[in-house]
Amino acid sequence: MIKTQVQIPNDLFLSAKKTAAFKEWSFAEITRRGLEYMVETHSHHPQKKWKLPSPLHLGSRSVTPEELKRIAQED
Repeated sequence: MIKTQVQIPNDLFLSAKKTAAFKEWSFAEITRRGLEYMVETHSHHPQKKWKLPSPLHLGSRSVTPEELKRIAQED
């Protein structure tokens, strides 16, 4: 385990300490859990690559993914 120092605004520190006390966790535990959550939810390596949705139906004609890309790129 690595030991480090960080600067935290006073109000955030006090809120974190209160939350840790309420949960009966240490400040270190709430900090670790917060970091784990941020890394998990804001990873630079998404689980799935985004795909263009299925074609939409506009009136009697369908729009193909290629047409949607073209429309999105128009000014």
